Amino acid sequence: MNNCIVISDTHCGCQFGLCPPQINLDGGGVYKHSKYQAWVWNRWLEFIHQWVPKVTRGEDYCLVLNGDALDGVHHKSNHQITHNLSDQKKIVKMCLSEILKDPKCKKYYHIRGTEAHVGPSGQDEEDVAKDLGAIPDSNGNFSRFELWLRVGKCLCQITHHIGTTGSMAYESSAPMRELENLFAASAQWGERRPDIIVRSHRHRHVEVRIPTDRHYGYCFTTSGWQLKSPFVYKIPGGRHSPPMIGGSLIRQGDEEFYTRHCTWTLKRDKPEVA
Repeated sequence: MNNCIVISDTHCGCQFGLCPPQINLDGGGVYKHSKYQAWVWNRWLEFIHQWVPKVTRGEDYCLVLNGDALDGVHHKSNHQITHNLSDQKKIVKMCLSEILKDPKCKKYYHIRGTEAHVGPSGQDEEDVAKDLGAIPDSNGNFSRFELWLRVGKCLCQITHHIGTTGSMAYESSAPMRELENLFAASAQWGERRPDIIVRSHRHRHVEVRIPTDRHYGYCFTTSGWQLKSPFVYKIPGGRHSPPMIGGSLIRQGDEEFYTRHCTWTLKRDKPEVA
C-alpha cells in the first residue's frame, strides 16, 4: 500500500479524551460526553470521513495507533470517566471501530504507549489491540513497542516516546536528535536508515525535514485526541498553548514519498467582563 494513516494519544476513558456521544458503563450507568468532547468527536468523524479519503485519494491504507489509546489510572488523578479499565477499553474499541470498518483500511498496527496510562509492558493496550485485530509482531503480540514499516519505497520507524520541552523554541530539537541517532545507529551496524521517523507522546505536531540521497529524511510528532487535562496546566509550554487535535499521513507519491498532517485546535473561551 502507498498510504499509512497515523493517529495517537486518544486517551479514551479521560473526561478530556476521545469519547463517543454515550457510553454504557459496567455498573449500569450512562456517561454522555461533554460539549468539549463533542467537538473532538466531530473532528474525529471529519478526520475519518473527509480528510482520510481526500489525502489517500480514495486508495487503500493501513492505520497505526501510536500509543496511549486509553487513559488508565495514573498519577493519583481523578479526571477519568471511570477507573474501570474494562469500560475504558470499551471506549477505545467504540472509537477505533469508526475507522477500522472503512473497507479501505486494510491493516491495523498498534504501538504501546506510556506505562502509566496503558499498564506495565503495555498490557492493557495488548488487550485492546487483540480485540481490534491488530497485525501481530514476530512474537505473536498484537501490540508492540516499535514498528518498522514500508510504505511504497519509504522505510518508516514508529514508536511512541520522545523528549518534551516547555518552550516552542526547542520543539524541533528532539526530532532532530531522533534523526541523528537513528541515522548513526543504522550506519554503525550496516542497516538501512529510515526515511521517516514518527513519534507521539507530546500531543503536539511538529516536523523536521533534511535532504538525503533518497530525497528527504523526516521526523514528525503527531497531534493527539485529548484536550488539556489538569496536568497540562502545570507545564510551561502546555498551559500557554491550545491543544492540537488530528492525525498524519505518510504517502508514496508518483516520484517521492511525502507527509500530510491534519491539525485542529480548540478556540479559547470568550473573556469574562470585569
